[in-house]
Amino acid sequence: MLTDITLGQYFPGHSFIHRLDPRTKLVCTLIFITSIFLAETYTAYGVLTAFAAATVALSGIPLRMIIKSLRPLWLIIVLTVLIHLATTPGTVIYSLGPLTITQEGAKQALLMSARLVFLIVMSSLLTFTTSPIALTDGIERLLNPFRRFGIPAHELAMMMTIALRFIPTLLEETDRIMKAQMARGADFAQGNLIKRAKSMVPLLVPLFISAFRRADDLAVAMEARCYRGGENRTRMKELRLTLQDGLAFTAILVLTVLLGVLRWNATLS
Repeated sequence: MLTDITLGQYFPGHSFIHRLDPRTKLVCTLIFITSIFLAETYTAYGVLTAFAAATVALSGIPLRMIIKSLRPLWLIIVLTVLIHLATTPGTVIYSLGPLTITQEGAKQALLMSARLVFLIVMSSLLTFTTSPIALTDGIERLLNPFRRFGIPAHELAMMMTIALRFIPTLLEETDRIMKAQMARGADFAQGNLIKRAKSMVPLLVPLFISAFRRADDLAVAMEARCYRGGENRTRMKELRLTLQDGLAFTAILVLTVLLGVLRWNATLS
């Protein structure tokens, strides 16, 4: 299960999405996530599906990796579906004792689960197609205007990127420690909630020790390289917006306007 989590992984490539400026990908992802909440009809969700499918195709990321990014959160998606099915009032289409499934509940469950899928897929594409260094530069450049208000743009960008970068590493470490403890007789799946919580102690203690050791090694390595934050820092590759970035911005704006029009028409009808 832990090895299925792909958040923070980067897959090198030369696709259209890979070549985009990291600032473009960050802003477009935020706009897409916001525009998801404009969708309320099946037509709007069809437009979102077509846009997401086209983006995945342009990224060159294998479909199996996209599906793999959804696996760790399947339980949340299933719970979302069940909650909306069981709690949304309306026209009853099936009833079994206290459980009543309505037509409105089925629609809401489908649309809400689709929102989660779109959110996960597009967020995963951001890390799949953007290297940690490029992501750091993009976040820092977007936060630079806020430096006049005392916000440490470089430090925030560095912390977020390091945290994202070490997610796969910590997951691998967790999986390795878990297998080692299971080989020594530890059982993480049996017993009630309290016993399961106690059984996690032999896993969490070495994991925290390993995480602190990695953090200390990283700090020593950065100091040895005379790291002093963003002050007087130069870059081998400067970020520049190109025609491709303009096309990406145009596409996401067209999508947002189209979803807004569909929502307005649905409200009028």
